[in-house]
Amino acid sequence: MHAPLGRAVAELVVDFLVAGRVDRVFGLQGGHIQPIWDQLGQRGVRIIDVRDEGAAVHMAHAHALLTGQCGIALVTAGPGVTNCVTAMVNAQLERAPVLLIGGCAPRPQDDLGPLQGVAHTEILQPVTRWSRTLRVADNVLRDLDKAMTTAFGDGNAPGPVFVEIPTDVLRERVHPNLVLDEYLWPYEPRLIPPEPSGIQRAAELISGAKRPLVVTGRGAMRAGGALAQFLDKTGAVYLDTQESRGLIPPDHPAMVGAMRGRAMQEADLVIVVGRKLDYQLGYGSPAVFPRSRFIRIADCVEELRDNRRGEVEIFASPARALEDLARAAIERHSRIDKAWTEDLRRGHVQRAERYAAALKSAPAGKDGHMHPNRIFAALQETLEPDAITIADGGDILSFARMGLSPGTYLDSGAFGCLGVGVPYGIAAALACPGRQVVVISGDGAFGINAMEIDTAKRHDAKAVFVIANNAAWNIERLDQEMNYGGRVVGTTLQYSDYSMMAKAFGLHAERVTDPARLRPALTQAFKNAPALLDVVVTRDALSSDAGKGLGWVPDHQALTAWDEAESRRRSQ
Repeated sequence: MHAPLGRAVAELVVDFLVAGRVDRVFGLQGGHIQPIWDQLGQRGVRIIDVRDEGAAVHMAHAHALLTGQCGIALVTAGPGVTNCVTAMVNAQLERAPVLLIGGCAPRPQDDLGPLQGVAHTEILQPVTRWSRTLRVADNVLRDLDKAMTTAFGDGNAPGPVFVEIPTDVLRERVHPNLVLDEYLWPYEPRLIPPEPSGIQRAAELISGAKRPLVVTGRGAMRAGGALAQFLDKTGAVYLDTQESRGLIPPDHPAMVGAMRGRAMQEADLVIVVGRKLDYQLGYGSPAVFPRSRFIRIADCVEELRDNRRGEVEIFASPARALEDLARAAIERHSRIDKAWTEDLRRGHVQRAERYAAALKSAPAGKDGHMHPNRIFAALQETLEPDAITIADGGDILSFARMGLSPGTYLDSGAFGCLGVGVPYGIAAALACPGRQVVVISGDGAFGINAMEIDTAKRHDAKAVFVIANNAAWNIERLDQEMNYGGRVVGTTLQYSDYSMMAKAFGLHAERVTDPARLRPALTQAFKNAPALLDVVVTRDALSSDAGKGLGWVPDHQALTAWDEAESRRRSQ
């Protein structure tokens, strides 16, 4: 008897991943995907097995952003897939290239009520770039190639893709003549050159602007060198966002992040690079940018035309567009208001230094517990320049954005997706093993994926998890206290000792109640990572987000001041 010709589809799936330089997959095993899981093990592809499927997608998301690769998650059918929905939405809004491979019932059981048989693709279709069942064994490699390129943003915005493969298809064999080499070629990003006419018109606007401002987002993250060159040559001031923090070093003379509100109010030209004008930028509204004209630069329409159209819209690779703009702009006479740019920079430096100096002396609350800013004072003295910092939570996220030094940074993002901290930290520690990784999480956010500290221990992911424990969902609790007659309902937690939980899983852990103990505790934690510090902090500290109204959701804008300006604009 002759051996069957060809390779099983499960083998071809792993061939595709290996050819695409995938060296790890995040997932949770189940019978529907066992043929792929087994092949991954045989081929030596590292499997980071998690405690919840949603955490696997979060890890794939962080891995993608930190490495530039496509993050791969592998989950079984039914709840294995549906547990991933929130994480896939988060990847969609963050424009992270993630490929989720799911299992589904064998084709002969279609419509019979099979185990874990639900309409996965229909559930995920609204929150992915592409969602499809791969039913034809001969076409699986072709479809995986399309899935990967779609996730990377070839012809669309990058983002998550879902494919499922029935288990019987995974066991089918494909004839060697149908395995085409081109479907195993690794993805190479396309370079999109800008149109010369757009560069010329944009250069004219830049040269005529007195107060130009550059704002960046996720789409600019591979354009750091070109951006620095552009800022140097044009004299524009610069604001990063959560998506692009660390793209430009904090000592760059264009950086004016601590003067964000004034820069947005007074700029006469805003150059938006790879960034949606979402709620974090006031939707680009004239109420928030009252004097500005706009130039939009992006390599996908999603970051080019939302909410506020640009007088010039350059569809191109951001790095290439910025390089061409820098050359074109310096050939023209500049009208930059240097007094304005220098005053903004001076104000930024003074405000940032004043804030950093005040972290150490932040007073305890009425309850006697330390201010959360004490955590960031200790981190400033402990973190190395190339550290990766991750912030997760509501109130604590506001303190972290101001208290953490710019560098490689991830947080809950535009989706406000609490619970990402532990999974992101694990993925970061595994992707960048020579760098410090610290996660600062609120106690509420930590609880969502707290079990993944077990994953950190099992896979030796040397992250340090710092829990700011105020026994509350505090931004919501403060909203109730301040705006709902003091009726605090369902927003308080226990001062649980999370260090005891961490010790039960074998992590180095400590509960910290004295600010003087923070720095030595952090030093020990980094030496013994993975580690967890449970830091008891006060509920009384009012974050800037809480003070600006983010917690109580104004009608038109996310922040109270912007909402009031928007209301005035609509009533005039």
